[in-house]
Amino acid sequence: MTEVRNSNTARISPTRLRLLMAALLAVSFLGALDHTIVSTSLATVAGELGALQHMSWVVVGYTLASTVLLPVLGGLGDRVGPRRVFLIALIGFVAASFVCGLAHDMTQLVVARVFQGMSAAGLQLMSQTIVAEVATPRQRPQYLSLIGAAFPVAILIGPLLGGLITDHWGWPWVFWINVPVGLAALLLAVIAVPHIEPAGSKKRFDGVGALLLTAVLVAVVLAVAWFSSANSSAWIAVGAGAAALVGLIAVERGQRNPIIPVRLFRNRTFSAGVGLSAVMGAGLISATAYLPTYFQMAYGVSATVSGLVPIATVLGMLVGNLVTGWAASRTGRYRVFPLVGTIMGALGLGAMSLLPAGVPLWFPASIMAFVGLGTGAFMSLAIAIVQSAAPRSELGTATAAAGLSGQIGSTIGSAVVGGVVGFGVASLLPAGLDSHTLTPALVHAAGPSVQAEIASIYHDVFSPVFLSLAGVYILGFIAALLLPDGRLSDEPAPAGEPDDLDDSANLDDPADLALEAKD
Repeated sequence: MTEVRNSNTARISPTRLRLLMAALLAVSFLGALDHTIVSTSLATVAGELGALQHMSWVVVGYTLASTVLLPVLGGLGDRVGPRRVFLIALIGFVAASFVCGLAHDMTQLVVARVFQGMSAAGLQLMSQTIVAEVATPRQRPQYLSLIGAAFPVAILIGPLLGGLITDHWGWPWVFWINVPVGLAALLLAVIAVPHIEPAGSKKRFDGVGALLLTAVLVAVVLAVAWFSSANSSAWIAVGAGAAALVGLIAVERGQRNPIIPVRLFRNRTFSAGVGLSAVMGAGLISATAYLPTYFQMAYGVSATVSGLVPIATVLGMLVGNLVTGWAASRTGRYRVFPLVGTIMGALGLGAMSLLPAGVPLWFPASIMAFVGLGTGAFMSLAIAIVQSAAPRSELGTATAAAGLSGQIGSTIGSAVVGGVVGFGVASLLPAGLDSHTLTPALVHAAGPSVQAEIASIYHDVFSPVFLSLAGVYILGFIAALLLPDGRLSDEPAPAGEPDDLDDSANLDDPADLALEAKD
């Protein structure tokens, strides 16, 4: 491993770099795992705390906080330095995890989960920002792919681990397990994370814009969640979000240092990278969320067997992510991977929409593994692309924009898919069956004719859904076409200021710092 020079020209020894990557990988895994490990313990938690009707808020509170705080934390990282935000977020995550396990009622648990989600956002975002600070554009894909591997691994082992811990130790340990691992990661981080002088420290933080943007994002996430559950409060969220958006536009107009610099989106490299992040969230995550339901109903398999298809998808994503990160850093080439990856995703989901009923389960599992492999090809690379198109003074903000687009894409995509499936199934069910009480166990206990009819309904409803998601990947392919050709640079990005950016895309612009030369 070679010596790495960060943007301040400070040298980082190979040993310290290994410690740094171990710390970043550990905390990224903690943040990702806490999003999945809780799922299998929810019923136990809600039962013991006596609040089954509020169970969903344990997940919604965490997701909401980890989504809406990204732009704020990105701006703070640019102004006070990513190391400080990272360490504070890690301490907050450990403390919130401990408090979660001590909760005596659902209100206490949800509040603690909100703080845990806020801290998790800081961990993930600052891990990626620190990589951008200590590595050259060419080195970033490999390091970011290692951090990005935490997400698919957490999806694979989180539910199983959560179930084992809940059954043998009790649900509080689902949260307390974070404490010793988090403290060990904190010790590593204090030693390994270098002090990085922030390039944007002289810029005033846009507090009013941050509050208004947070209000808009909260309203969007709540509206999507409530619409998907047919909650009439969704319209209140829509109205509040629209009012906050109007206020945000009014305040940000003419603002020299806005919370999200719109001028960055004038650069096609930046916009394409943000678009690719949204494709991953809206295209794959929303599809994976409903795959078990589809296979339980359309194929008549058990819940355990239905989980094999998402596992195959995630394994493909993991392999694609690691291989692409290594290849992009080794060759310096990056444009080919999102081009090929989005086409793979579109072809795979298009094939899913055309599958005849009754094919062996291994066949759709192989197709979804193919989709996951294609998505992994640009999953972490999209972050590196966005970072390469921003000046150093706005690395945190740029990274946050990519993360936010993925989160919003996943939230909206999952809600839309869930709404379409729910409405479609309800409209096609025969008389005597209620979509609100229809469960896989009920279907599996019914006669062969009913099972065949339900399988046909789910197949007919999901086919256009898969085809629509294939269209999302086609949009990602168009975004990838906008990326300039060339090689990732071995030189660190200069500090730069936002005003240096313009609409052009040439190698003399800070907007194309990723490139050495066009071939």
